[in-house]
Amino acid sequence: MCAEIAPDDARATGIFLARPESISGDGIPLAVKDLFDTAGLTTTYGSILFADHIPDRSAEVVIRLERAGYTNVGKTNLHEFAYGVTSQNEHFGTVPNPIAPGRIAGGSSGGSAAALAAGLADAALGTDSGGSIRIPAACCGIVGFKPTYGLVPLDGCFPLAPTFDHAGPMARSVAECTSMMEALVAGFARGDRPNAAVGTAWADRCQPLVGERIREAGALLHARTMDFPLPTGLGEAFMGEVADVHRDLFAENAESYGQSVRAKIERCLALGNPEIEASRRARAAYVDRCLAAMEGYDLLLVPTLAFVAPPLPDDEREVRELILQFTFPINALGWPALALPAGTAEDGLPASLQLVGRPGDDALVLAAGEALEAALGSARRAGPG
Repeated sequence: MCAEIAPDDARATGIFLARPESISGDGIPLAVKDLFDTAGLTTTYGSILFADHIPDRSAEVVIRLERAGYTNVGKTNLHEFAYGVTSQNEHFGTVPNPIAPGRIAGGSSGGSAAALAAGLADAALGTDSGGSIRIPAACCGIVGFKPTYGLVPLDGCFPLAPTFDHAGPMARSVAECTSMMEALVAGFARGDRPNAAVGTAWADRCQPLVGERIREAGALLHARTMDFPLPTGLGEAFMGEVADVHRDLFAENAESYGQSVRAKIERCLALGNPEIEASRRARAAYVDRCLAAMEGYDLLLVPTLAFVAPPLPDDEREVRELILQFTFPINALGWPALALPAGTAEDGLPASLQLVGRPGDDALVLAAGEALEAALGSARRAGPG
């Protein structure tokens, strides 16, 4: 279990934006991304515009977890309006990476991942629109699961790009994520240890040691190398949805947005309908290509990031596309994807892999992930030879 958090606990600096006045000693300590409404507790969405916002009702996912015995121990910091991959928040500070000081915690659910890595919570809620659960999981050496699109409700969560948005669990093990899914989704049933046909791709696009860790994991699953496509031309569909979400709020409050996010919103608003519609058609075609590529396979094994957690950049936009390259495609598909540590790579930091399944195969992905997690642990304990 996580340690009790004292009011002046330095570990919490930059990680929590608000904490309940009293926290019950019972229940599983849960960190909640501050994109989810929490009744009676400040919910900022990472924006100074909502610094004094206290909702009357909690998001549905928070209600479900609390009913299942989880206890909210704090609202976690995030990239402003969840629109970023580093969790460098110009209003509330940068989320620290507890396992790699000076490097990004990942975003936008960086505070949730950092709370787990620092031992300040045993479970966490995140959202994932382009990788925002899986990127922080990779950077902070924890586990994160993006479910099938629409499986976990988003009522009471501030949107980013609604047809790309997902809510999901983060924890220090696959089993803990699976337990959260049982609370989040009525009737969710754990899968049996699978005998699945696994394809693997993209390891050759990684830093040497990260690629080696992906190939080692693939060998444990008897995975076959396959040609799984990476998309082009899908960003405009995402940006068009961001524009729709922020159009009115931005028109009245542009100067209250942080500089980095403001510049991205301005780009979104400048897009024309022809560009957006062409991108939506490209997205539909990409789904068809990926389904065809998966013929004969049950699961896909790919890297989460091509590298370990990078140093904090001067501007998130400098690293954004590289960080999103392996996670954003899975949001465009809406398929379930699990990120978990794959072993030590460059600079002594963890590599991370993704296990991906077809829509609705969430239990299969989690069961395969739990088996792979155990196999990776056994392989590390056995050592060379």
